[in-house]
Amino acid sequence: MSDPYPTTEANATRAPKTATKSLLDRILALVRREPEDREGIKAVLEAAHDRDLLDVESYGMIKGALAVSERTVADIMVPRSRMDLLDVSLPLPQQLAFIIDAAHSRFPVYEDDRDNIIGILLAKDLLRGMLDPNMELRSLIRPAVFIPEAKRLNVLLREFRASHNHLAIVIDEHGGISGLVTMEDVLEQIVGDIEDEFDEEDEQSIFPEGENQWRLMATTEISHFNEAFATDLPDDEYDSVGGWLGGQLGRIPRRGDSASHGDMMIEVIRADARRALWLRAKRVPGPDANSTADAASPAL
Repeated sequence: MSDPYPTTEANATRAPKTATKSLLDRILALVRREPEDREGIKAVLEAAHDRDLLDVESYGMIKGALAVSERTVADIMVPRSRMDLLDVSLPLPQQLAFIIDAAHSRFPVYEDDRDNIIGILLAKDLLRGMLDPNMELRSLIRPAVFIPEAKRLNVLLREFRASHNHLAIVIDEHGGISGLVTMEDVLEQIVGDIEDEFDEEDEQSIFPEGENQWRLMATTEISHFNEAFATDLPDDEYDSVGGWLGGQLGRIPRRGDSASHGDMMIEVIRADARRALWLRAKRVPGPDANSTADAASPAL
């Protein structure tokens, strides 16, 4: 995914306001509706969808925007136990290895104790700072934003846009760290509904990429995978290929992780903080029918 911290040219030519009103602006306008109007909007939306007046993408986007206005941060946050935190006291080589392995663009930074978050580090700031031999990590740390679990996602989305901040630390009612949430997490609640609608329209989840190589959705059912590739992935504990892969790794899969079963090697090519999204399957020669897993290795 692209870095949600775009730069803009100060002298860029601006189009008329009516032409530049973004899709996100229209979504935000929708989720600002008062609660008493929401059921009416839903009824109109469903009627328009049933009559084929809305395409799948538009229907999913509006449906997702309405859902966002009803959810809170606690519903989607990455829990504290899964947060990738950067220790400010680590030597620079270890910090770089950690950043590359985690493959995030932003990291909460702590000192002494994981509950003592002192700010946020952007990976690109660290890379730029490395050009300075006297660079100190503390000088690159940006202030952290703390929000309550009960904050509604539509409110958070507006705050993210207004502040140009895209990561917030979530605190519980006692003031302790309970997780984190990003702008991408909020937007995925909208986009996810679009993907769900497309899934209903198109059952295909495995796509050929070349000889003995395929791209597949992590939600592909194991039974479908086994039928397509004449394999025998076990389906007694997991329903999806992504779930099986996470079981082999013993944790949430990250981009670059892989696992093998028989002559099939399955690699994560896209993931977020909570799950694998897209996988690549390759048929490779080898007599070993046992399942093995390999964590992603940092590549400089």
